[in-house]
Amino acid sequence: MAKDVSFDIASKIDLQEVDNAIQQTQKEILQRFDFKGAKVTVRREENTIVLQADDEFKLRSVVEVLEAKLVKRKVPLRGLSYGKVEPAAGSTVRQEATIQQGIPTEKAREIVKRIKGMGLRVQVQIMEDQVRVSGRSKDDLQTVIQELRKTDVGIDMQFTNYR
Repeated sequence: MAKDVSFDIASKIDLQEVDNAIQQTQKEILQRFDFKGAKVTVRREENTIVLQADDEFKLRSVVEVLEAKLVKRKVPLRGLSYGKVEPAAGSTVRQEATIQQGIPTEKAREIVKRIKGMGLRVQVQIMEDQVRVSGRSKDDLQTVIQELRKTDVGIDMQFTNYR
């Protein structure tokens, strides 16, 4: 009797790397000439990054700097979802970026549907904020991973606990 093998599909972002990128962004903003005398803040509150600047142009520049620092630290930009630009106190504008931790239920259902549509002999189950795929053949699991990497689900996915 062959033993079942499995792997998990997760979506986790390393918050320590996000904090490091935010610190680097703040340092660069302090040094740049175009931000001299500007009210610009970047901070993380739980699973959101709050960006605040004098106007929308400066806010866009801060977002570009932050994204560059996140990419250097290998934090996937797909794991961030930006909200609308809103007016804030002191004639400034604010924007929040939500950090994705875990796979939302509707995305998990979409992933399960895609895997079942492949016609392979694997079992798929949603476990809270991740999806577990198990089967008897390692080749089937490798095929599932390759196909999911090719398709765009709209979220960042990591394949973990391959056993």
